This record gives sequence, C-alpha cells and structure tokens, in this order.
Amino acid sequence: MLVLLGIAVVVAGFVARINPLLVILAAAIVTGVMAVVVPGVEPRALLQAAIDTLSAFGNAFNDNRYFHITWLVLPVIGLLERKGLQERARILVGKVRAATAGRLLVSYLLVRQATAALGLTSLGGHPQMVRPLIAPMAEGAAEVEAGRPLTDQVRFRIRGMSAATDNIGLFFGEDIFIAIGSIVLIVGFLEQAGLIVEPLQISIWAIPTAIAAFVVHGARLLLFDRSIHREIADTAPAAGPDGEVGQ
Repeated sequence: MLVLLGIAVVVAGFVARINPLLVILAAAIVTGVMAVVVPGVEPRALLQAAIDTLSAFGNAFNDNRYFHITWLVLPVIGLLERKGLQERARILVGKVRAATAGRLLVSYLLVRQATAALGLTSLGGHPQMVRPLIAPMAEGAAEVEAGRPLTDQVRFRIRGMSAATDNIGLFFGEDIFIAIGSIVLIVGFLEQAGLIVEPLQISIWAIPTAIAAFVVHGARLLLFDRSIHREIADTAPAAGPDGEVGQ
C-alpha cells in the first residue's frame, strides 16, 4: 500500500502547480523507495532504492535518446515565431481573396489526412504546424473577410477549430497506413479473440471511414465559416448619424 504514496505525490504536485517533470520524478522516487520499505529495513537500502530509481530513468532516457531529437524542433519554431512567422503567414493568406478560415482548414484537413495515410504523421501537429502556421493563416483569412481585427472570442474559436482539424485529419488518416501502431494493436487484439485478419484488410476498410470523416468535418468547417461570418457581423461597430463607424 505504501507504493500508492507516489499517486498522492502526483496529485499534490499538480494541485500545487509544481513543474510536472519534477512532480513525476519525485513520485517515481517515492514509489521506488516505498517498494522496499519493510520492517527492519536500513536507511542505506532506502537510499539505494532511490538511486536505482534514478538509474532506471537515466537508462530509459539513454536507450531512447534518438526520440528526443524531435524536441530540438521546438526552439526553432519559437525562434521563427519571434522573427515574425505568424505575421508573415497572415500576410500571405491575406493576399488570397478567395481564402476563408473554413476553406483553408478544409484544405489542411485534406493534406493532413493524405500525408497521415502515407505514414507521414510528423508533417503536421499542434506545436509544429497548427500554432505557428495554420491558426494564424485562418485568423488572417477571417480578418481580411471582416475588414478589421477579430474579437478574442472569434480568434479563440478559430484556433480551437484549427487544432480539432489537425486531430481529425491525423486520427482518421493514419489508420490507412498499414504499418501504423494502431493497426498492429487491432490485429493483435482480434487474434487473441480468435479472429485472424490481415493488416491490409484493416487498412483498406479504414478508407471509407476516412472519407466519411473528411466529408463530415469538411461540412462542419463550411458551416463554421458561416458562423464566424455572422459573429463578425453581429460585433461590427455601429455607424453614427453622419455615416461614420463608431469607435
């Protein structure tokens, strides 16, 4: 039962809003130490348990160090944003008169699903694509259509729909790729239940689902365009008696 104190450390750390990495590390150490607590245990054994826990973390990090190379992309994205990447994205999409937030997101949905179906799941994503490019471009298209800056409510709705579009495109597109982990999981689960299926069969049957998801969410995005247009019109400044727009 003492090992459950690690859960208490996690809950307390999150409630206190302490750095999550430190909270998880502290919880792991507490769990590792409590696992060796028995009557008559020596303090040296508790210290060794803590060291062994840290050693396990180090070994796991070292064995999977190549996966952490992707984190180097985040500082690059931050530097690009600092140098005006989002502003340039808004300006670029603003030059396309036919662009709207919904149409742009439909295009991204198509690209995201197509690339995920080819196994290129890392080409999109919230930190590397939605935040620095897709959301600012959708906001820029809406600003050009409105002819004025957007309200915070409209801006946050566009950002939320941009993130949702990325999620839907990835979720329903990646199952078409035969070597994705989800297909391996499905095949293994069905095999345990006595149902033998080929990964290619699951991949093929994922295509109609992906098409349906594109149609449904694409329609949602076009309706979202209308909703944004109405909301922008409702929040437009009223014109004064002399015809000038009030501030």
